[in-house]
Amino acid sequence: MTQAPQVRAAAHTATRTAPQAVETAMRRALALAAQGPAYGPNPRVGCVLLDPGGRTVAEGFHRGAGTPHAEAAALTAARASGVDPRGTTAVVTLEPCAHHGRTGPCADALIDAGVAVVHVAVGDPNPVATGGAARLRAAGIEVTTGTLADEGEELLRPWLHAVRTGRPYVTLKLATSLDGRVAAADGTSQWITGTPARAHAHTIRAQVDAIAVGSGTALTDDPSLTARTVDGGLFEHQPLRVVLGRRPVPDDARLRGPGGPLLELPGHDLDAALRQLAEREVRHLLVEGGPTLATALLAADAVDELHAYVAPVLLGAGATAVGDLGVTTIGEAARFATHDITRLGDDVLLVARRAQPVQTQPADAQHAQPGRPSRHTKEEI
Repeated sequence: MTQAPQVRAAAHTATRTAPQAVETAMRRALALAAQGPAYGPNPRVGCVLLDPGGRTVAEGFHRGAGTPHAEAAALTAARASGVDPRGTTAVVTLEPCAHHGRTGPCADALIDAGVAVVHVAVGDPNPVATGGAARLRAAGIEVTTGTLADEGEELLRPWLHAVRTGRPYVTLKLATSLDGRVAAADGTSQWITGTPARAHAHTIRAQVDAIAVGSGTALTDDPSLTARTVDGGLFEHQPLRVVLGRRPVPDDARLRGPGGPLLELPGHDLDAALRQLAEREVRHLLVEGGPTLATALLAADAVDELHAYVAPVLLGAGATAVGDLGVTTIGEAARFATHDITRLGDDVLLVARRAQPVQTQPADAQHAQPGRPSRHTKEEI
């Protein structure tokens, strides 16, 4: 729909909202966005509408794929409460989209509503959806970007990474003793960490798109890879269960029981596996495989974040969390930057992220893209 000339003119005569009011609204928009699901192909987005005096008149957030986007939700809320959105300022965590998907373009919705000013935290890197800011400006709407950009980037970290690089954001989970063991000498490993740490790990499972193990772990441990609540029930969202490796999952395996869908990716080509998952719109992949898969991913520089659950336990022998990475001197060590440390009962969770950012994927790149595995692994996973 084309905006009427008098609505377009409103953008030029709108009262400028105080920067502090815009920042306050953006923090609220970020909090709203965080209420949306962390999993799924779509980003978490929040929107706050301000009147010319800087007062909030409506707000909304995206509740998941197929539901109204944040901007549309806020506009609907405004009209439902009797507020005319013409002349308002929209504060949005992500650049309004400019494409027709399951819903119409958010940029057009703002234009048609007569919104005068739009403040954005993060530009949309998705080549399919980007262009909203340009469309808004062409309609005479004032647009600013970069408001609380760091906070916006943090909220959207896995989604932005997946869109920018063309592969899922990979989180590697490790649960070890103080001396780095994941099992005792006889192979037993349940349980190194305590109940609080295990419960926390399940909340992470409930926030990701997929969870992966190697075929060796699938055969040895017979895991279910479900996201379970403290009382043993299943979270509403169950991640896609992925098994990497050449050995098939047995017909009677728990992986074929209740939980998310099962996807077997035969072979040991990590690059191909990550590309296949990206094609399925997996944005965030959690890896809970054994030492072989962990080693392969680390050696291929395919890990973006580490979740290391460390228990105050000493084993002295047994399997280690990571095998040989080919590091012969300290200068070659795979280094990560500590992001957060949390105590969980007697255990500690260390969250660390790759020290160097992954470069944006060229649009026409097919192989050897920055941020993808640097080499294939020949290990059986």
